[in-house]
Amino acid sequence: MIAIKHLRARRILLSFCGALMLFLTACKETPSKGDDQKEETVTEKTDKNTDGSTILFFGDSLTAGYGLEDTNDAFPSLIQQKIDSLGLDYTVVNAGLSGETTSGGRGRLEWVLEPNVKVFVLELGANDGLRGIPLEETKNNLQAMIDLVKKENPGAKIILAGMQIPPNMGPEYTTGFKDIFPAMAEKNDIGLIPFLLEDVGGIPALNQGDGIHPTVEGHKIVAENVWKSLKPLIN
Repeated sequence: MIAIKHLRARRILLSFCGALMLFLTACKETPSKGDDQKEETVTEKTDKNTDGSTILFFGDSLTAGYGLEDTNDAFPSLIQQKIDSLGLDYTVVNAGLSGETTSGGRGRLEWVLEPNVKVFVLELGANDGLRGIPLEETKNNLQAMIDLVKKENPGAKIILAGMQIPPNMGPEYTTGFKDIFPAMAEKNDIGLIPFLLEDVGGIPALNQGDGIHPTVEGHKIVAENVWKSLKPLIN
């Protein structure tokens, strides 16, 4: 953000922070449009041959495409479209689960992993931050998931999606939470998406009525954020 835009940016951030407080309730208690049951794992695959290489998106409601009329508009499906346009032989699997925490993800990861997963995108942590879960617990859960992927799929490339939370838990917790993701990416020598909701969070036109889950247009931008980190690994 640059000089004259600081005030406007600050207002946007404050708006985002307020809206983000709805995130935990919204993603856990309200079913997305088109879903028959709340907290249902998306786990969608394309019609491509799944015997090939898989890119597994493992996350919460942001990955699942919460609130969208068609989950094909969620960023994992948009990534599949980009891959297809380049003629690359990868199948995207969306394993997003609304309301998921790092603890929940740690518990279900083993049965979601497949031998043919070549790229693993880990998008979890936001719900931990909103609940005020101790930072060390979040870090331990993320590390456990990274370790499991490395153990079960030694050749898989891993990308960690960075997330930020509002300052309601205090500046020390907020900053500590934000710093978890780049620190873990460096420690484990894995890829990093600096902030998944970059250029989307806090912008009303790009978010649904809850103020936090991206619209169709918002998911297009999120897909671009993801693509910047993913493209070098699959090309």
